[in-house]
Amino acid sequence: MKQDVLTPRWNQFIRAVKCEVVPALGCTEPISLALACAVATSYLGGQPEEIHARVSPNLMKNGMGVTVPGTGMVGLPIAAAAGALGGDPTAGLEVLKGLSATQVKDSKKMLDEGRVHLGVIDSEYILYAEAKLIRGSEWVQVCIAECHTQIVRIVKNGEVILDNPPLQHRSEPNVFEEVTTRHIYRFATEVPYQEIAFILHAAKLNSALSQEGQRGRYGLHIGATLQRQVDKGLLGADLLTKIMIETTSASDARMGGATLPAMSNSGSGNQGITATLPVVVVADYLSCDQETLARALMLSHLMAIFIHSKLPTLSALCAATTAAMGAAAGMAWLFKKDYQTVSMAISSMVGDISGMICDGASNSCAMKVSTSVSSAYKAVLMAMEQSHVTGNEGIVAHDADDSIDNLCSLARRGLKRVDEQILQIMLDKHAEQ
Repeated sequence: MKQDVLTPRWNQFIRAVKCEVVPALGCTEPISLALACAVATSYLGGQPEEIHARVSPNLMKNGMGVTVPGTGMVGLPIAAAAGALGGDPTAGLEVLKGLSATQVKDSKKMLDEGRVHLGVIDSEYILYAEAKLIRGSEWVQVCIAECHTQIVRIVKNGEVILDNPPLQHRSEPNVFEEVTTRHIYRFATEVPYQEIAFILHAAKLNSALSQEGQRGRYGLHIGATLQRQVDKGLLGADLLTKIMIETTSASDARMGGATLPAMSNSGSGNQGITATLPVVVVADYLSCDQETLARALMLSHLMAIFIHSKLPTLSALCAATTAAMGAAAGMAWLFKKDYQTVSMAISSMVGDISGMICDGASNSCAMKVSTSVSSAYKAVLMAMEQSHVTGNEGIVAHDADDSIDNLCSLARRGLKRVDEQILQIMLDKHAEQ
């Protein structure tokens, strides 16, 4: 039964989604450093002559191997230089959207001249970016912590301009206290449509990014490759393949440096893509109207935010997997319109892909996205047949919420050492190059 009145909790849900589902241009870890540099330049009053940047180990891991939009180059140093010389300090995760060819050229020159210095800092924050820009005798330091756009400290020539403790999440910190998957299901399916129609913008942005990726010029062009295999008869032109192609193509484009924004989720473009496009494909297949699509997208995105809120901001667990649990919820509802199918699909996914590691942002993220959405669709098909991984198996519990808690507990505690080893492997490889 749909309601006309918003409860306080529902208002919190809406604010959380508006905060966590936002446009982002490029991989958000290098973009976070670019934003710190852009803000520093705005306080410096002129272009810097030198950049000294330090980032947390996890941000280093996710920024080493990904193409920075508009630059044709990979890594954090070019992101720092581009942010400092051409970034818009007011644009958040779209800080590099107005980057010009001249600014890119000047950024590369700054790198060639050895005026960009990057290091790892043992920060207390999992996500941390610090940029100190120098111009003559003037300098400005800007620090971002916990969330990709959360500026916590600004210092100019030794004078502290801003010094705020970071919030763990951009949205209200207690928004998911005592919340269950059933609460999220009820909200998405009963809230007044006009209150959530804004989520349809996610479909527009991520579909455009998918179309760009299908041209086959980006990353590992996995989506375009899959389409060619369909044309050759090596893959079937079925709904699963279409979900994989549409979703993976958007990730290809994003990780390969396309200059189109993704609608992100929980600070990640790939999470936003994963939570959006499988739902869009299924809704199109079922000829759903706009309200039905909006409700399915809201269920998917809010479920993804809810699960990610239980995780570290960055960790050894690939968050495309948890975003795909949101997508499974959205697809399951489109097919069956009942909570039980949603719950079973989520539990099956916990039993299927809970061990996928994050080994840094790179073109191969599109493969992980492909795997995650395939798992989501498979779990939905099983749930529609009343089949699912049960609480008698592995870390899966008899209840979807307990299954999610088990997974997130593993990511918070059990994978910390794994994360450190992943970063060390990546740093050793980088040093050899």
